[in-house]
Amino acid sequence: MPIIDAQQLTKTYQVADKAPGFLGTLRHFVQRRFRTVTAVRDLSFAIEPGEVVGFLGPNGAGKTTTLKMLTGLICPSGGQATVAGHRPFRRDAAFLRRITMVMGQKQQLIWDLPTLDSLRINGAVYDIPAAECRRRIGDLAGMLGLESQLSQPVRKLSLGERMKAELLAALLHRPDVLFLDEPTLGLDVNAQASVREFLREYNRLHQATILLTSHYMADITALCRRVVIIHAGQLLYDGSLDGIVRRLAPYREVRLDLARPVPAERLAAYGEVASVEGHAVRLAVERSQLTAVIARLLGDLEVRDLTINDPPIEETIGRIFRQPGAAP
Repeated sequence: MPIIDAQQLTKTYQVADKAPGFLGTLRHFVQRRFRTVTAVRDLSFAIEPGEVVGFLGPNGAGKTTTLKMLTGLICPSGGQATVAGHRPFRRDAAFLRRITMVMGQKQQLIWDLPTLDSLRINGAVYDIPAAECRRRIGDLAGMLGLESQLSQPVRKLSLGERMKAELLAALLHRPDVLFLDEPTLGLDVNAQASVREFLREYNRLHQATILLTSHYMADITALCRRVVIIHAGQLLYDGSLDGIVRRLAPYREVRLDLARPVPAERLAAYGEVASVEGHAVRLAVERSQLTAVIARLLGDLEVRDLTINDPPIEETIGRIFRQPGAAP
């Protein structure tokens, strides 16, 4: 049985429709007009226990709205969802003990208290016995490399240390389902890698289910075998990470090392120009035309070296969203 099951989830909002300027404000005061905005429309997917799934989409696609519906923070306008056997919007205590949500731009730790005190408060909220709470804090702090920072006030921690402490607090009650919304937002490369390694190890040890949103594709490629992509609130793709290239972006990346620089305008005749840096050129070429394009390149230009690869996953997804009519 899926541990997360969303069926035709829909969320709409009524927003004020006001014309600009003083007259617009006056008319809005006398006679308000509203319009309906659809944040999520008929979204369906299911996630099995223990899966780590990337949840992707451009800004405004409806990712955070979907996570809020799955955690019960907002009620759907249509459709239904079950998480760990519960209806999220009821916010039962038994349900809240089985989930956690971490948002990279939000914090739950108390700013002026030592980190350890905030963690003890969390332990008390979840009725974790004191000895068990100490043991869990020690285990998680060891995995995160936070042992020496627990006595420091939260405000004294670096951004990376604070994000690790937020993860520790969110996982103290050992939830079955983790909803992670941009958990590495703003972190440096080393801190991002550390958080990824922790999440991978936590999933291995506890078989926790993770639904992860991130604009850092390294997070997705490092942790997720499966991705769910939404656009304009609708499902665009649900499948393996490798399958994105094969099914949704039939391109190959051609890297050229030329004997002499060639203007980008001329290179555009061979494919989509991804970058031109002196003698180094990257082209995106449709798979069906690859053989013919390579023959033309070798015949027309002085090529010192040529390699063909699948394009970087972030470029593949970016190209999908740039295409007209990208929504399903």
